[in-house]
Amino acid sequence: MARFARTPAPPYVAVIFSSQHSGDDEGYQAMSALMVTLALAHEGCLGAESTRDSEGFGITVSYWTTEQAVADWKADSRHLIAQKLGRERWYEDYQMRIATVTRAYGRFDQ
Repeated sequence: MARFARTPAPPYVAVIFSSQHSGDDEGYQAMSALMVTLALAHEGCLGAESTRDSEGFGITVSYWTTEQAVADWKADSRHLIAQKLGRERWYEDYQMRIATVTRAYGRFDQ
């Protein structure tokens, strides 16, 4: 996965997932890698950016063409399993935020 997602001109949807890892690593890395692979292949996914600090706090932002594409990914059967395991084992706490990107620019766009 590239460090920066390559997104089109807005508008598009951003899903911001902030989480505190519980410290239970059993199966986490494999599931996380699988979810990234599946999400990026899912219809409507434009890309993702993710980071986690040494204390287990992480933020992943995924970008989507529409809110319907986000809803379809949320309902994916494999993603539902990961969500359940995340709630039960891997995350002490988390917040999900969904926003519409109306403007975007970077260092070389100004």
